[in-house]
Order: sequence, then C-alpha cells, then structure tokens
Amino acid sequence: MITSTRPLVSENAARLVSSGAQPLVGAAEDFDPLLALIGNAHYVLIGEASHGTHEFYRVRAEITKRLIREKGFVGIAVEADWPDAYRVNHFVRGASDDADAEEALAGFKRFPQWMWRNADVVDFVGWLRTYNDGRAASEPKVGFYGLDLYSMHASMAAVLEYLDIVDPAAARRARQRYACFEHFGEDPQAYGYAASTGLAKSCEGEVVEQLVELRRAAAEYIRRDGRLPQDALFFAEQNARLVQNAEHYYRAMFGGRVLSWNLRDTHMAETLDALTSFLARGGTPPKLVVWAHNSHLGDARATELGSRGELNVGQLVRTRHGADAALIGFTTYAGTVTAASDWDGHAERKVVRPALPESYEALFHDVGGRNFLLDLRTDRELRSALLTQRLERAIGVIYRPETERMSHYFAAKLSSQFDAVLHYDVTRAVEPLERTGVWDRGEIPETYPSAL
Repeated sequence: MITSTRPLVSENAARLVSSGAQPLVGAAEDFDPLLALIGNAHYVLIGEASHGTHEFYRVRAEITKRLIREKGFVGIAVEADWPDAYRVNHFVRGASDDADAEEALAGFKRFPQWMWRNADVVDFVGWLRTYNDGRAASEPKVGFYGLDLYSMHASMAAVLEYLDIVDPAAARRARQRYACFEHFGEDPQAYGYAASTGLAKSCEGEVVEQLVELRRAAAEYIRRDGRLPQDALFFAEQNARLVQNAEHYYRAMFGGRVLSWNLRDTHMAETLDALTSFLARGGTPPKLVVWAHNSHLGDARATELGSRGELNVGQLVRTRHGADAALIGFTTYAGTVTAASDWDGHAERKVVRPALPESYEALFHDVGGRNFLLDLRTDRELRSALLTQRLERAIGVIYRPETERMSHYFAAKLSSQFDAVLHYDVTRAVEPLERTGVWDRGEIPETYPSAL
C-alpha cells in the first residue's frame, strides 16, 4: 500500500534519469527505442497526462502510424463512445458518406467535444483514410473503435436501427424494453439516481433480456443481414452490451467512485477483448493500439488509487496478456492545456502550473528541461530508481489549478505503472475544432502584468 509521497534517494534518481533519458528532438528516429521495446507485442496502450495537450495527441498519433506501417497493427481503440467512434471507423475504411475527417467526427457532440474534435485527431483520421485507401483489396484496413460506455441512448437507437432491418418483430420488443428509460429523457444520470434510491424501477432486467435475445438470434441474423456491412451484427451486439453496462454504471455512480470506476474500466477492457475476437476471425491474432488517459492505461496496482480498490484497463490487460502488452505514459512539467473549469463548461485554454517539487514531473524537469523517453522495462537501474513513490499529475477534462494538489495528483510508483514514459517538458493546449472567444483569449498567467 502506498502511504507516503516523500521522495527518497532523489540525487540517485536524478542521475539515473539524466543518463537513461533518450532525447526526443523531433527526428524520424526518435521512437526507434520505443518500437524496439514494444517488439512483437499485440497490445500497445498509449496514455496521456491530460485530455487537452497537443503534444500528447500528436506524438501518440506518430507512434501509432509507425506501429501500423512497420508492425502490422490493425486497429485503434480509444477512450470514446462506441457509436461515435464507429462512424469514424466507417469513414477511415471508405464505407461512409462523410466527405472528410472533420465531418466523420461530427458524432462527437457530448462534452467534452475537444477530446476528439480537435485539429490533431482530424489530421490522424485523414491520414488513416489515406493509408487505408492505398491498401490492396486483399489487405485488412485499419479500424477506429470506441471503448467507453457513456452513449447509452445513442446505443439504444443503434440497436433499434439494426433490428428494424433484420427483425422488425424483435425491434418492437426492444422498443418496449428500452421504454423503461423514457421518463428520464436523455439524462442517464437522472435515471441512475432515481433507480439507485428507489424512486424509480430499475431497468436492469430489460437491458439484460435485450442483450440475451440479440445474442440468441445472432446466427439467424447473420443469414438475414446480407444487405448490411459484415460488421453490422457485431456493432449492434456491442451497443446492446454497452446499454446493459451503462445502466449498471449510472446506478453505481451514486454508490461510490470505486464501484463506478471499476465498472467503466472493466467495460472498456471487455470491449477490447470483444474487438480482439471479432478481428481474429481470419485466424491471425490482431495487433491493437489503445488510446486513453494515463489513469486508465497505467497499471492501477502501482498507484494509491489501486490501493483504494480501483482497477483499470492497463491492469486488466497486463494481467491477461503479460509481456504481450506495452504500457506507455506521458508527462509534462508546465505549459497550457485545453480543459473546462466545471463539467459541461466551455473549453478554455488554461495555464498549467509548474509541477509540484515532490512529483515525477518536477524530477524530470530538473534534469535539464528536455523532452525525452525513459525505458522502464529493460533499463534495470532506472526502473529500480523510479520504484520510489512520488506524486504524479493527472489532468482530465476539468482543470482546477487552485486545488491542484488535491484535484490532480496521486502517488504512484512509475516504473511499475508503465513500461516506458515520454516526457515533454513544456506543452501547449490542443486546438478544438469549435474554437470560441473564451478559448482564443486564454487564461492570464499568474505573473501578469510583470511576466516574471
């Protein structure tokens, strides 16, 4: 159990970080050591220390491009809603009517839009479409998939749309079951509160029944849906499973953070497993990249959150696949970030405070203020030095500098959490597609007007 955040043997750690740091200078060969570390792994989990940092999105995309071109990766699974990401999947595979990458990302309407509707993701989605268009007909196209479970109502609509085509009678039964949620409109949290407090009937039985019926009829539907894409049934089944898990999640939200967190990350790991099985139909185990926040992809057992009972995708994937999975994190010391001050708030360009002195980020800054890669798997001395627990910063879609120590730091043992870490010392905010005056204006630095 992690009980203290006091840095130990700091001088030795700084020396080993300085000697083990592999420079990231923007050259084509920057990521050669990382690809060597990844080797033949089938799962590469690439995190981010915030949901709004340009360098994390851009570099993650560049690493992913190399994994696709050089190591045969066939899918990107991201911390995003399944239906919205599947629209992007159809676009990059040349199977949609969307005119360009920006239009393909139009399904991302829910807060926080900027996580996926930003300039860096548009560039990557456009690249992926061009790459797939250049593939031979016999070669698999690279897909783009969502892992998250917030899209309960959109997923219900997708299930009904599929059943309307292949089995209208089953569609009528599904509508009757999903009508259980009608009293709450499009607000799943209102349903979760009412159901968890006994103010309304739980819809658990209905959503389970719907998923079971869909799975039982799968063989028959495969024979009927010849007019639909080959992945239509898989898409519908994943939406039905998402509805079941989301119903449980929204009830659990009012029973404590640990339970709801664990339900969400278990759902994402199960979706990754389902995607693996679906893409392995040709007999070749697929190689998949996962994009999500560090807090989801670094092994939770190495953090104080894990000591409280939280698990995450990184822990589950590492437990199931061992060295066949590579867990990669990002850190930054200072700069700017796109984030909101409150849930459902405007996207703002906020100043990221310099990291706290007892943090990993400050340690990395103090060895020279450089950008570098740390190999925490094969560099044994460095790995041992960074097993000492320190603070680690995590900025999600909300950033509150005024409560930063409480809101955005947790204790961790970095080299147990990740196999490699990329440190970018000063970073800048990701650029939303929907830029507003609030974002353009940015936040006045604390040093204004002296700038000292």
